[in-house]
Amino acid sequence: MGTTLAVMGSTGSIGVQTLEVTAACADRYEVTALGAGRSVEALAAQARAVRPKLVALADASAAPRLARLLPPGIELLAGPEALADAAVTADVTVNGVVGFAGLPVTMAVLEAGRRLALANKESLIAAGPVVARALATPGAELVPVDSEHCAVHQCLRANDTLGEPDRVDQVARILLTASGGPFRGRSRAELASVTAGEALAHPTWDMGPKITVDSSTLMNKGLEVIEAHELFGVDYDRIDVVVHPQSVVHSMVEYVDGATMAQLSMPDMRLCIGYAIGYPDRLDCAYGPIDWTALGRLDFEPPRRDVFVCLALAYEAGRRGETAPAVLSAANEVAVEAFLEGAISWMAIAEIIDGVLQADPVQRADSLESVLEADDRARRAAAALVARRAAA
Repeated sequence: MGTTLAVMGSTGSIGVQTLEVTAACADRYEVTALGAGRSVEALAAQARAVRPKLVALADASAAPRLARLLPPGIELLAGPEALADAAVTADVTVNGVVGFAGLPVTMAVLEAGRRLALANKESLIAAGPVVARALATPGAELVPVDSEHCAVHQCLRANDTLGEPDRVDQVARILLTASGGPFRGRSRAELASVTAGEALAHPTWDMGPKITVDSSTLMNKGLEVIEAHELFGVDYDRIDVVVHPQSVVHSMVEYVDGATMAQLSMPDMRLCIGYAIGYPDRLDCAYGPIDWTALGRLDFEPPRRDVFVCLALAYEAGRRGETAPAVLSAANEVAVEAFLEGAISWMAIAEIIDGVLQADPVQRADSLESVLEADDRARRAAAALVARRAAA
């Protein structure tokens, strides 16, 4: 029997690709638990294909329907705590749950002293200090799945600075690369009337709708700046963003002697997933190798912060610290959902986030309760701003 694996958010983009990786490396991994929010048919189909010991569904009202579709012998957990309970039943857990809803899974796995392959950036961003305490649990380990942080992880590891706080002073800068999303090069005037369909047409990555819209506003990159600070202990003045439309250089680390290390591959999240679940080993299932005879050029340019103001808002929230990142993340989730539903414009996403962020006083993020309160407070404030705009 190989390493046991729990995949939470299994019906989403990261979850589906994780199951592709484990199928290709079936001799190394046994998927023993799957979990999703409410995608009953997709989860049942995965359970029939993978035959886990346990399936979890957050939406308890849909559990009877799922139970009828599951093969015999598979245990079913349902309800708000189901995913967190299922997540601690395996050696390694992939957290691919979208948004703040992924926080209970993150906390449960780390507090149980297990390996967490983290694709849910919001939980770390919103609750960084709380997650840091959970990470101190003996046996707890966090390996990032996000392509940018996976790349930084590899660059720091190559220089023997990974996990060595006293050696972070060797790092001059972390450079997170951004594709620029579907609206790279457009002016504010050109973005005034863009549609959800246009925002979802990402040029290089296949992601879920929320993350794809975040990429179009560069909020995704802003959240990753906060995540990099929390993961690697580098201050915000040493974390930069550079637009790289080919998405081949996934991020870089510049050292104090002028040397820069980068991780390159063709865009394929399965490489990052395989790295996170296999660490410290590398899987012999290759994803994203580069044909150097066909790769013609690599371009880089600074982000347009005057146009994509969500990036500046994320830096501001990160520097404020405490509950500010939780407020930023929650307001963004509400605004993005409203945009996808057609209730607000693309430009209004940043305006709503800014309004919530400026009105919310920073409070201590010294407990999970304080983070949950900040999240709830920001969601209500953002929803009120959305309703006001819709009624205007």
